[in-house]
Amino acid sequence: MNTSSPKLLPMHLGVSASRVRLPTGDWATILDFLCHRFSAIGREEWVARIHKGHVLHEDGSTVEPDEPYSAHQFIFYYRDVPHEATLPQDAQVLFEDEHVLVADKPHFMPVTPGGRYLQSCLLVQLKRLTACESLTPIHRIDRETAGLVVFCKRAQDRDPYHALFRHHQVHKWYQAVAAFKPDLQLPLVHRSRLVEGDQFFLSKEISGETNSETRVSMLKRIGDEALYDLQPLTGHRHQLRIHMMNLGVPIAGDQLYPHLLRGPHEADDFSSPMQLLAQRIAFTDPVTGEERDWQSQRLLRITTSD
Repeated sequence: MNTSSPKLLPMHLGVSASRVRLPTGDWATILDFLCHRFSAIGREEWVARIHKGHVLHEDGSTVEPDEPYSAHQFIFYYRDVPHEATLPQDAQVLFEDEHVLVADKPHFMPVTPGGRYLQSCLLVQLKRLTACESLTPIHRIDRETAGLVVFCKRAQDRDPYHALFRHHQVHKWYQAVAAFKPDLQLPLVHRSRLVEGDQFFLSKEISGETNSETRVSMLKRIGDEALYDLQPLTGHRHQLRIHMMNLGVPIAGDQLYPHLLRGPHEADDFSSPMQLLAQRIAFTDPVTGEERDWQSQRLLRITTSD
């Protein structure tokens, strides 16, 4: 039995190797186990990965398609997404030092791999660019949201940076385009209780003790629309989208709220991005003590005018 800690294998095209420990079982081959353990991936796909050398032992040697199963060892594999869609815009790196990297993400780009996105996700692109295997996002924004994402570069710095968000010591400013509502008295603070929605990828407001809070103000009006400043004081999934919807001004281009127009597995309409931007982020760096403050270079689109 191999009880030592598994070694780390090098990245492949910006993708870090995932690992799985082989449990006691009666599978004839390692391939049979992988097909059972990861049933969403077809056998043909696993065979293709093996032939490309993307399924490996801890020492870096390739697993063979007919290799007998042997429990209590680690197997490493590299994710692959055949026929991955190409996104219309690239991310930009706004800042980088030895501790952090700040990227300006376009709409539709996921921060981390998931579903039909791998090479086009922000993390994999930045790992390819920097060759930094320990690069880790210290917060997330929705795939449909554009703007700033901060990454930690050193593994030993992750806990201090993550603690900033746990303790609400990060100041975040978003901008959003939505309808102008004359009777909406701004500025205001919207508080509510957010929980998981009836479908796993949605959230909803319910009555009860509040757990979410957003400051809302209007930056300018242009015709029937307005540019809003949103400052989330908490970080729940889809918080800004739901708070704006329940104020009567859902964010322009939102495909989930107030009506589900496109499910998570449906193709995107790149011509109609949701008009939400993570525009600014600021905090006192817990590692260096510096005052950090960055602003996105992206702009939202207001579609109507007087």
